[in-house]
This record gives sequence, structure tokens and C-alpha cells, in this order.
Amino acid sequence: MSTFGKIFRVTTYGESHCKSVGCIVDGCPPGLKLSESDIQPQLSRRRPGQSKLSTPRNEKDQVHIQSGTENGITLGSPIGMLVLNEDHRPNDYSETDLYPRPSHADWTYIQKYGAKSASGGGRSSARETIGRVAAGAIAEKVLSLANGVEIVAFVSSIGSVAMDRNPLDPTFQKILSTITREEVDGVGPIRCPDASVREQMVKEIEKYRDAQDSIGGVVTCVVRNCPIGLGEPCFDKLEATLAHAMLSLPATKGFEIGSGFHGTTIPGSKHNDPFVFDELNKRLKTKTNNSGGTQGGISNGENIYFSVAFKSAATISQEQQTSTYDGKSGVLAARGRHDPSVTPRAVPIVEAMTALVLVDQLLIQKSREYGRSIVASSD
Repeated sequence: MSTFGKIFRVTTYGESHCKSVGCIVDGCPPGLKLSESDIQPQLSRRRPGQSKLSTPRNEKDQVHIQSGTENGITLGSPIGMLVLNEDHRPNDYSETDLYPRPSHADWTYIQKYGAKSASGGGRSSARETIGRVAAGAIAEKVLSLANGVEIVAFVSSIGSVAMDRNPLDPTFQKILSTITREEVDGVGPIRCPDASVREQMVKEIEKYRDAQDSIGGVVTCVVRNCPIGLGEPCFDKLEATLAHAMLSLPATKGFEIGSGFHGTTIPGSKHNDPFVFDELNKRLKTKTNNSGGTQGGISNGENIYFSVAFKSAATISQEQQTSTYDGKSGVLAARGRHDPSVTPRAVPIVEAMTALVLVDQLLIQKSREYGRSIVASSD
């Protein structure tokens, strides 16, 4: 389906080489000050052609609000947003009429729908994420106003080059507590805050780019100031909806929250997060945060942090031995313009999907709290 969310609902539209892409946001609260300037910064961080580490496709990705606002204020009605595709070259994909590209969605789309987009990846293209990022920017504004929520993602590995993400490492926890988007972008297009591995990551991407190949990586994200109580057990636990959101992104192959897979190597006596009293905020908090900010699928007020694995991009210019749709063996050398690693550009996309999950869960929780207040007032 092309719709995500239950109260704050986002429907994206468009293919990689059609006239435009965008989204409709339904369920945004009325009375929110909103203009293109609230949305454009995140789209500009996502856009192609930012550096030699990304695809040379040159798109401005300028957003246009089509509906749902008047005089810069949301009306409560659906917000339509559009971004034009300007630098598209559908003829670069004529070979896909003969060959399903290895590890791409050409073959499965035809099997499912009996048809596929004739150019690029269609709906499976990362260009579809423009609508998600635009909607996520609105969600972030609501979250910031509601609780001062901060969402920051960064690259934590490229190929075999990785920063230390051990949850017990105080340096990693300090990064999670203090990192800002300005710092992430300020270190260059690789978007890794760890200076000890940053240049190695750049060289890793350059190595595969120069070989007309691709390489994957991991994006880590942290959420600060998240309200306590978000998440709907049993099937819509907060980490479950975050995993759903992240694994709906193109090229994703893995999700882990808190200590993740590393937590399987830590005994319970060391992995458990003991409670202490926070004198400043006058509430319980956890001394450590191996849980990653959730317990029982519900946010506990600590930093929420998780990591998302992005595989090596499927479309590469290197010749590959494969088969045509009718089963004849042949050689495919894809044309087009593609990222040697999608990971750095995925940073704002991960932030956007995080915001969409949290704003939807926040609105659900607020309705639950209001319902509880009605019952309490009737006593």
C-alpha cells in the first residue's frame, strides 16, 4: 500500500521518471504555521547531486504546497505537496525492456502487477521517498512544538568501515546525547560524526564508485525528548512500528534497536537497565539504556536509538551476467545515474520515517489520554 499511519496518514505518489512525485498528508492538526520553508531543508538534504559520493542526477527538488493551508496556516484538511521531476532520462533504461536488473524490483513487479514502470525503478525507486521526507518535515514540526522532540540520524558504517556502536561504550552514548544535524552535515557528505573512520568511509565509497560498483552501510538514529507512553502493545509496539517504517524504505535489509544483536552477547545482569530517581525531572529514569528507549514496546523517556542497514545499490554500471525475461542468458550493463552508496543520502529519509511513526503514536496516545480523562471526570 502507498499509505502509512493511522491518524497522521501519509500517501505518496509518483514514479522515478514521471512528471512529479509527492504526497498527501491527512490528519495534520489545524492551526499549525506551515510553509515550504519548513519542508525544503530536509528535501535539500535528501536531493541527488550533492557531492561526488552520490548520483550526478541534478534535481532541485523544490516543494510546492498545493492544498491544506491558507495564509500559511494548516486547515485540518489534506495537505497536498508536489515536487517536479526535471532531470529525468527515461531512455537510459531501455535495456530493462529485455532484462530484469539483478536484485532490482523489475521481475517481482511484473509478477505481482503484470506490468512495471518502463523507466527507472518506478515506485521501488528511492525517488518515491521525496513524499515521505516532505511529510516527515511536517511531522517533525508538530513533535517539536508538542514536546521539543529532536531526531538526528548519521552514518555509522560504510562497507566494512564502522564506528563503535557498542551500547556500553560511553563515547557512543555521548554522541547519541549531543549530536546535532548541523554537526552531521558539517563533517561533509559522508555524514559520519566519528573522525577516526570518516575518511576511510569516503575512500571506501570512492573505491567502489571508481569500479562502477556499489557498497552498503548503516544509518543510526537517535530520538531525544520523546514523551513517555508512546507505543501500542501488542502488535504496534513502538519498536515494531519503527521497524516497519524503516524496512519499508528502499534498499533496507536490517533493523536493530538499543543493544540490538550485540545485546545477545551480554548477560542479563549487565544488560538490564536499573531505575534511579531523576531529581531534576522528578521521575524515575534508567541508569543505562540498553533497551534503546522502550520497554514493553512503550517509550520510557530515555533516548530512543536504533540502526538501519542499507544494502549495496542494486543498479550498477558494471557488466553482469544474467538472463532476459524470456530466459536467454546475456550480459547487462545498466546505464543511468546511481549512488555508489545510498547510505549518506538516506540520513534525512530515516529521520522522516521516524517522525511519521512518532507523530502518529503521539496523536494516538493523546486520544487515549483524553478518553481516560472523560472516564475520570465522570466519577
